Amino acid sequence: MNVSFLLQAKGGDVATISENRSVSDALHILRERRIGALIVTGLDAPLVGIFSERDAVRAIAEHGTDALSMKIHDLMSSPVTRCSPETSVNELMGMMTAERIRHVPVVEHGALIGVVSIGDVVKARFEELEHDKKELLDYVNAR
Repeated sequence: MNVSFLLQAKGGDVATISENRSVSDALHILRERRIGALIVTGLDAPLVGIFSERDAVRAIAEHGTDALSMKIHDLMSSPVTRCSPETSVNELMGMMTAERIRHVPVVEHGALIGVVSIGDVVKARFEELEHDKKELLDYVNAR
């Protein structure tokens, strides 16, 4: 199974925010959309960073409430680990584990086509295991 399978299941909707917006703006978007990260866009590039709940917590811990008015550019994670639609889910899980990240943008031919979260990966693996379980039970019961 590869990343393109995950994107087919969840769609290619990508929540973004400009690098010049505030942390407060980002937190409102994260809350409204009920998501954990935003892709940060710049004037010259559609993917200059990522801003996650973890980045917000670190910023508030370091800067207090002043972090809310700071620009995303100053607090985002960059460079961003990316994958392609052809990346295997196992390889993606390894990347997420090794780098301790929960969201990975999917890029194809230089264009941002989606974002995969650890939740997407867990859901897909669970469905795959349930399918395998059903096939094994069907096989055993057919004997």
